[in-house]
Amino acid sequence: MSQLNPVHAGLIEPIDGSAMLADAQSWSAVNTGSANLPGLARQAALLCDAMAALPGDIALVDPAPVTAMGADGQIFEKQHGQHLTVSVRPDAERRLLFTGHMDTVFPADHTFQDQTWLDEDRLNGPGLADMKGGIAVFLHALRAFERSGVADKIGYDILINSDEETGSLASAPLIEAMARGKFAALTYEPSALPDGTLAHARGGSGNYSLTITGKSAHAGRNPQDGRNAIVAAAALVLGLKQLQTDQCPINPAKIEGGAANNVVPDHAVLRFNIRPKSPAAAADFESALAALIGDIQQAQEVSIHLHGGISRPPKPVDRKAQALFDLVRDCGASLGQDIRWQSTGGVCDGNNIASCGVPVVDTMGVRGGSIHSPDEFMIVSSLPERAALSALVIHRLASGESL
Repeated sequence: MSQLNPVHAGLIEPIDGSAMLADAQSWSAVNTGSANLPGLARQAALLCDAMAALPGDIALVDPAPVTAMGADGQIFEKQHGQHLTVSVRPDAERRLLFTGHMDTVFPADHTFQDQTWLDEDRLNGPGLADMKGGIAVFLHALRAFERSGVADKIGYDILINSDEETGSLASAPLIEAMARGKFAALTYEPSALPDGTLAHARGGSGNYSLTITGKSAHAGRNPQDGRNAIVAAAALVLGLKQLQTDQCPINPAKIEGGAANNVVPDHAVLRFNIRPKSPAAAADFESALAALIGDIQQAQEVSIHLHGGISRPPKPVDRKAQALFDLVRDCGASLGQDIRWQSTGGVCDGNNIASCGVPVVDTMGVRGGSIHSPDEFMIVSSLPERAALSALVIHRLASGESL
């Protein structure tokens, strides 16, 4: 703290770790699995109350329509919760974007619902690290910033979506609209490592489903008249693995379908994920996939329908994004925090924001670990620590810091 000037010391002084913990715990107590619409609605109401502490307009926004493919190959509309937005000083010349998500990976019937203290500084609980603790971080950082003498120099938008854990398909248009024209963005996923390391460049992600329609026949009397959808699906799996490169890992994940042992199966659904490391790798895969589908359709005499695509574009780090990382590092040094970063194969809303040309650091949330498991934990002392880091970054951006 000795490196802080009096202005910055006064900025972070009001940050109350106990109040932050109370917020995170109350939000973690609400189950917000991505498909738990009543739980998400309850959480949204609590967040609206909390965000009222900021001088902005709060709104709940309906999700964009999203379709999914069932095991029968039929397309259906997938339901999502509303997203929460806050707009503060929308006419300001320099505007920032802060994003988080209220959903978790734990459905309403999951056994992991309660909180347990592991020791005096680690609290185990659903969504505490990913990322209800992160929401507390930016809320309290912004509350502290609003008391500063430069608060009127910038405006900002907040987006807390309800579907990040399932790919943000129902919020992607909203993310794009809110990112447009922003000077910079901060996203509050938990740090990449428990020591506070940030995620740097990220690969992308795409989820696909292929419906294969063949022709049924008796497996003993006239198998030659059938067209086996399972065999075609298997050929697609082998073909996909041949398309894999270092720049685009491919994971065939599931084959659904089939029939009785004495029937040539006429239906199958193949689901797979790709992780392109660059936009060029993503484009190359798309063209190669189209060619593979054409080849299998001809060779196996089946029809194949494609659903899905790239949902998270790759996130390279350009000059402006690196300047934002450097600013976060410098602010951390002023607070006695050693901020480092590393590239990762994981994806988040930071991918979507970066694809809009906006510099973003997307792991500004709490320190913790074991996310997406019942062992998830938050390091409680990181709540005020990371809030102070954010408040200082925001203050410097409001004070005219260039990127």
